[in-house]
Amino acid sequence: MTISGGPNGAAFGPDAALYICNDGGFTWLPLPPPPSKSQLRIATTQAADYTGGKLQRVDLGSGAVSDLITASTSPTIALRGPDDLVLDGEGGCWITDWGKIRARDRDVTSVFYLAPDGRTLRQSIPSLNSPNGIALSPHGACLYVALSFERRILNYEAAAGGSIKPNPRTLDGSYLITGDFIGSSVLDSMAVDERGNLYVATMLPQGADPSTNGGITVVSPEGGILDYVEIKLPDDMPVPLPSNICFGGADMQTAYITCGGTGYLISMPALAPGLRLHFNG
Repeated sequence: MTISGGPNGAAFGPDAALYICNDGGFTWLPLPPPPSKSQLRIATTQAADYTGGKLQRVDLGSGAVSDLITASTSPTIALRGPDDLVLDGEGGCWITDWGKIRARDRDVTSVFYLAPDGRTLRQSIPSLNSPNGIALSPHGACLYVALSFERRILNYEAAAGGSIKPNPRTLDGSYLITGDFIGSSVLDSMAVDERGNLYVATMLPQGADPSTNGGITVVSPEGGILDYVEIKLPDDMPVPLPSNICFGGADMQTAYITCGGTGYLISMPALAPGLRLHFNG
């Protein structure tokens, strides 16, 4: 099947279909890596043919792709650049909207919640800067959000129906997990193991230098940095942009990582078995 735009984060729903965040596409900057290596491609600004972000459903049996939420179906809170998602036990879907960057401005966006009916979208956490990775704790009460450019992981107390019980001591209702990442890291997707540890895709730890590797930062539920694993490839190809991460394998103790700048799919052992997501096939 071919999905136009910019398909990104994905998860299975209660109907065994695959739900995909489609950010609408980027302009891609080709960069020459060291001699004789494959070319890097870095996502930059909003694509010239961008028509909006959307949430899509893929029937894996037939291959049919349908649009659930678009600018026309939800004009008052239209998705700009939906990036990642996670489903709760009721079949509701939490969605980060990373937004789009243009030559002189960028979107201020939100975290949204799509109700189990697949139609009702609500803005749950407004006015965020580059919300990217999103995950739920093993007990489902903690909603974790990674802010790419702020280098922070926030925790929100998730309540019924996609609402948030705010922290009364903070301006935005969040609880800070950590901002203690290596160098000048940019944060992307994340996954949770069965102990509640967060595995955070950590891009560009040496600043905007695409010849340096990214890695995976392992963070405890209390905010301690347990490990940082730099991604190194045998052919010395730089891997600056680890992007999405999930767990798999017979024992759920293998982390699979997509690398956005190179197109690689790689794996690494995890400290503990990964948390089995709701509705996984």
